[in-house]
Amino acid sequence: MPNNSSTKKFDARFITRTAILLAITIIVQFIKMPQLITGSIVNAMLIISAYFVGIWSGVSIGLLTPIIAFLVGLMGFPILIPFIMIGNTLYVVLFKTVKNNIIGMIAGAVVKFLWLAASVKYILAWFNVNVPQKIVAAFTFPQLATAIIGGILSIFLIFILTGYFNKSKE
Repeated sequence: MPNNSSTKKFDARFITRTAILLAITIIVQFIKMPQLITGSIVNAMLIISAYFVGIWSGVSIGLLTPIIAFLVGLMGFPILIPFIMIGNTLYVVLFKTVKNNIIGMIAGAVVKFLWLAASVKYILAWFNVNVPQKIVAAFTFPQLATAIIGGILSIFLIFILTGYFNKSKE
């Protein structure tokens, strides 16, 4: 039961479903697991919300998760928040706009990774921001891994949930 509407419909159903998916994502962030696990689950939630609720749901959650990560102590370099927001948005938009979900997820993961890697290695340097090597390491290949793992997890869950939703309609 994907939401394929291109119109912006911000009704009670959209708000409720987005809030539930955001709440699940916040709980995952509060548990404070390793980056590979937390990042993968957060990326999965972005794709799941975009698929079932719509692109703006995924984008909304993607804009809030870096702020939440900072507030709960998962990310100690707040200057990266807008860059992560853009990366999450790219991930969701590419997933949702490419007709094939798997190709869209992979394209979104690669573009998000390239954006975040360029941000920590080059863009912030233009503004004379000294990015610690630990942050650079966390925002390069681990981002690609978490986006791909989260994407695979989300596509698996979408398959299962779509079957369940279709069966429950019968």
